[in-house]
Amino acid sequence: MKAMILAAGRGTRLAPLTDHTPKPMLPIRGRPLIEWQIAQLKDAGVDEFVINTHHLGEQIINALGNGSRLGVQIEYSLEEDLLDTGGGIKNALPLLGDDPFIVLNGDIWTDFAFSSLPQAPPEGCPAHVVLTPTPSWREAGDFSSDGQQVTARGTDYIFCGIAVATPELVADQTETAFSLREVYFNLIKSGQLSAQIFHGIWLDIGTLEQYESVRT
Repeated sequence: MKAMILAAGRGTRLAPLTDHTPKPMLPIRGRPLIEWQIAQLKDAGVDEFVINTHHLGEQIINALGNGSRLGVQIEYSLEEDLLDTGGGIKNALPLLGDDPFIVLNGDIWTDFAFSSLPQAPPEGCPAHVVLTPTPSWREAGDFSSDGQQVTARGTDYIFCGIAVATPELVADQTETAFSLREVYFNLIKSGQLSAQIFHGIWLDIGTLEQYESVRT
């Protein structure tokens, strides 16, 4: 199974740090965040990666190269214009192939066990997402869930930025920028978004305060 790390965003809320460093390359405990993510996925048996890049993307490519230093294989999906989460995956489909793949936001810090992910979403579901109970620092959640499926838009859980997807998730979307958020919301209406609940450490490194809480 391949994994795609979404690493193209500008990280504007982390300025001025991200004015000169892409968010996935910010150091945490002496190592770039994206290297921690690759190591976690590798421990779960993933050794083929696709990483999309846009903002200061050459820094990511120069640092990681083809992945050999980390014991993995890395290919890059370059975005001349920022394509958002859904458009980034759509653009990378030629590199991802025909099989299900893991999608991981390039700005999360977690102790999630990637080995707990299914090899594919259940039949009839283009995607399987990981949810966590809405933390106190979030004003509102994203979804309601029965623990097996996302049942509605709601406030009980937030999306962890971790999913297993099939190419069909975005294959019929237009070749433009679009968010996975709306794709997921549409799948809920037809009962086609499966889920699992995670109760461990999870942080979306979106602000300077959040970054400082895990940096050292």
